[in-house]
Amino acid sequence: MKIERILIFFVFLQFSIVGFAQKDFTHDAETAYKSEQYYAAIDLYKKAYAKEKDRETKIDIIYKIADCYRLIQDHAQAEVWFDKAIKAQHPNNKAQLYYAEVIKAQGRYDEALVEFNKYNAKNPGDPEGIEGVKSCQQGQKWQDNPTDYIVENVRLINSKSSDFSPVWSSKKFDEIIFTSTREGSYGNSIDTRVGENYSDLYSAKVDRKGKWGTPIAIEPPINSEQNEGGATFDSKYTNIYFTRCPSEKNQKLGCFIMSARKSGKGFDEPEKLEFAADSFVVAHPAMMPDGESMVFVANIPGGYGGKDLYYATFDKREKTWSEPVNLGSAINTADDEMFPFVKDNGDLCFASNGHEGMGGLDIFIAPKTGTFNWGKVENMRAPINSSSDDFGIIFEGNRDKGFFASNRAGGRGSDDIYFFKKPPVIFAIQGTVSDVDTKEPIVGASVKLIGTDGTSVELETDQTGFYIFADKDGSDERYVQEGTSYTIFVSKKGYLNSKGQETTVGIEKSTAFVHDFLLQSIKAKEISFPKVEYDLGSYKLRPASKDSLDFLYQTLVDNPNIVIELAAHTDARGSDESNDLLSQQRAQSCVDYLISKGIEAARMNAKGYGEHSPYSGNYNGQQVTLTEEYINGLPKNEQEAAHQTNRRTVFSVLRDDFVPANSGGNDGDTGTEGDQE
Repeated sequence: MKIERILIFFVFLQFSIVGFAQKDFTHDAETAYKSEQYYAAIDLYKKAYAKEKDRETKIDIIYKIADCYRLIQDHAQAEVWFDKAIKAQHPNNKAQLYYAEVIKAQGRYDEALVEFNKYNAKNPGDPEGIEGVKSCQQGQKWQDNPTDYIVENVRLINSKSSDFSPVWSSKKFDEIIFTSTREGSYGNSIDTRVGENYSDLYSAKVDRKGKWGTPIAIEPPINSEQNEGGATFDSKYTNIYFTRCPSEKNQKLGCFIMSARKSGKGFDEPEKLEFAADSFVVAHPAMMPDGESMVFVANIPGGYGGKDLYYATFDKREKTWSEPVNLGSAINTADDEMFPFVKDNGDLCFASNGHEGMGGLDIFIAPKTGTFNWGKVENMRAPINSSSDDFGIIFEGNRDKGFFASNRAGGRGSDDIYFFKKPPVIFAIQGTVSDVDTKEPIVGASVKLIGTDGTSVELETDQTGFYIFADKDGSDERYVQEGTSYTIFVSKKGYLNSKGQETTVGIEKSTAFVHDFLLQSIKAKEISFPKVEYDLGSYKLRPASKDSLDFLYQTLVDNPNIVIELAAHTDARGSDESNDLLSQQRAQSCVDYLISKGIEAARMNAKGYGEHSPYSGNYNGQQVTLTEEYINGLPKNEQEAAHQTNRRTVFSVLRDDFVPANSGGNDGDTGTEGDQE
């Protein structure tokens, strides 16, 4: 981007050069340079160089040519000429700094870092050199780790000239107005500062298929022979505010904001807004959502740097705008802040070369924290930003998509308009349902997803036991939404129901949650649950045992139609009679606790088996029955663990046809109560 040109911050003198053969090229080049006619000055300096005999003057001309290329943003040529100036030992140490900057602007951070370090070695402590090193390091980091945004060149809108500063001109977000220096402008003059046409405002509209039509220049009185650009509309799209920079021969004027009311397909005669004297720059207005306030760029006295952001409010009764108010040091820096845009939610977007960035102008965003107050400024990073100039962003409402401008490599012209969007954060919940014992997939299991947003959907597992909640029948709609918590209910005839939880709250990246389920067959002889503990020789439940029984409680809640046998076992030590009694008492203690929690007594049968049914199943990797004889054959240090395995409390399902007394009953969310005696 040709920063100085694009901002339309200055009025360009009509510098006429005639009779070159009779002219002092060096004098004429200096005059053009001081008048900021950089494009014209380059040719004059080259002619002067060819005729100049003095070595020191020739070296200075080389530097001036390099600086002109830098100021019109021709980084490749600027690099060539700054390199020549450095090799010729030009005395201005800025040559090395600018050389590093134009290399950085081309995205070659490693090379630029070397050149910045050379500058810092000769100019220790210089803030520009220090910031240059930091920006190279940060720029490389952001370039290597881009955000999720997708960026595309809008080729149907762009031309071989500069196209930039898009703004919405329709509440349907189907039409934009932007600034362009393309052929066909109403100003016939060539801007001798950058070698392009004077800029005009153009309109482009997208059709129902999403295709952009040919841009059309807005007719006078909006466009004129002067520079027009940097526009915005009020909230009703009935008034346009835009920047105009007049030019008069041998005078250097500022820029100001014009306003005009829509009239039919055109606009009424625009009027100037009196924010500052004509010699100052007041440009690039951006209306705020309230429709009564405006943020804009100005270089009026009292600011923090070259160009600052200001705001003003409109008094409906007096029909006047307030005095400009600077946005303050949290937004403005010693350098330039430009191209403001205010989102519908009040967040402020702008371009700056003063905040930490990747090179040139970067786009920043600051969240609204109050009336005319914004929070911490954040760089939007790559791929929105690049090593080149990135600026003039607009968002489609509060959606994560819109347009911005950039002069990055690969465009059609010096500045192009780019479309950006953040891919939607999408979620899926998926997994498999299998038999807990056989590990075989369970086909046709019902999987029901219920969200805190009120959604409910149910499907069945396939031949591999797999399920997935993703897109709805191949459409863009999704079953799993952002900021929502979900409960997954799984059921299958002949198995105990199961459920799980997943949440997308606080998750910012697309995620496929994997939630597998192992279902317990109700035909199993014994079904284990967390260990129930008792004091030695006692049937009184320890507090930890109540936590274990809460697991069984939830199982009964989730499976309201099952009737279970709750069985307690002892090891073989002690008499049969005492073990029978103790196990029965322990089983009954468990049942009593579950009754106290609200489980119907008719759903549970307490049964004490004493030592008569030792554990039979997988033990230490082998299928065994832990008889007393088997345990006595184990090493002494392993016998107690085997006895503990026999001292177990388990359950089995007797039937699954129980009808609760209150069929409208428990919703499964009773939860866990505190310890009870």
